[in-house]
Amino acid sequence: MSAPSSEKIVTASLVIIGNEILSGRTRDANLGFLAAELGKLGVRMMECRVIPDIEQKIMDTVNELRKQYDYVFTTGGIGPTHDDITADSIARAFGVGISEHPEAIDRMTRYYGDPAQFTPARRRMARIPHGASLVDNPISIAPGFQIENVFVFAGIPRIVEGMFHSMQHRLIGGTPLQVRTIRTNIVEGIVAEPLGDLQKRYADIDIGSYPGFRQGRPSVSLVMRGTDGRRLDACRDELVSILGALGGEAEEFVQ
Repeated sequence: MSAPSSEKIVTASLVIIGNEILSGRTRDANLGFLAAELGKLGVRMMECRVIPDIEQKIMDTVNELRKQYDYVFTTGGIGPTHDDITADSIARAFGVGISEHPEAIDRMTRYYGDPAQFTPARRRMARIPHGASLVDNPISIAPGFQIENVFVFAGIPRIVEGMFHSMQHRLIGGTPLQVRTIRTNIVEGIVAEPLGDLQKRYADIDIGSYPGFRQGRPSVSLVMRGTDGRRLDACRDELVSILGALGGEAEEFVQ
C-alpha cells in the first residue's frame, strides 16, 4: 500500500561538528533530542553525519545536505576558541561575508555588563554570516543563527534544547509519524520470518526489530512507525496475534 496522496513529508538532517565527538572524549546527546522534537512537529530526521572541525568538510557537507533535505541542523563549533570555525565555514558555504551582528553585540554587552567580561574571545560568538537571522540562546545568550534552511546551534545539549525551543515556530512540519511498540520475549531468530511477512502486508509502515535484555532475559522491541493510526493499530493487532501463536509475550509499550 502506498502512502496517502495527502501525506506531506518534511525532512531534516543533522551535522554534528567536533573533533571531540570523533575522538570519543564527548558523547553526543543532541541527535536523540532533535529527532524526537522534530518528529512531534512532523519533520523526519533522515540522516546524521559526524564530521571534524575542518572548514572544507563543513562546507561540503552542509552544501550537500541543504539541497537534499528541507532543513539542516548543525551542532558544535560556534564557541569562543580558535577551533570554533563553524560560523566562518557556513559563511563560506553560502558565499557570503561574516562580521559582528549589531543585535548579537547588544545582547551580549547587556548580558556581561562589565566590559572586562566581554572579552575579544566572547565577541567572536557575535560574528554571524551576512543575511542570517539570529537564533535566541536563553541559556548563555551567545546566539545561533539561521541562513536559508540551515540552523546553526552550539554543541552543549542544554543550549541546543534552549535554541531549538526558541526557533521551532519557524519550522513547517508535515504529517507526524505515529509509533506503536510491542515488547516480546521471543528472540529475533524465531520471529524474523513472520515479521517479514507482516512487513510485506503493511508496506506503508516501517517495522523495526530491536533486541536487548530485560531483567536478565532476552527481550525484543518491535516498533511500528507510520502516519495512519488505523493501519498502525491493525498492524499491531496482527503482530500480537502472531506472537501469541508462537507462545510468546506481547506487551505494548506506550511512549
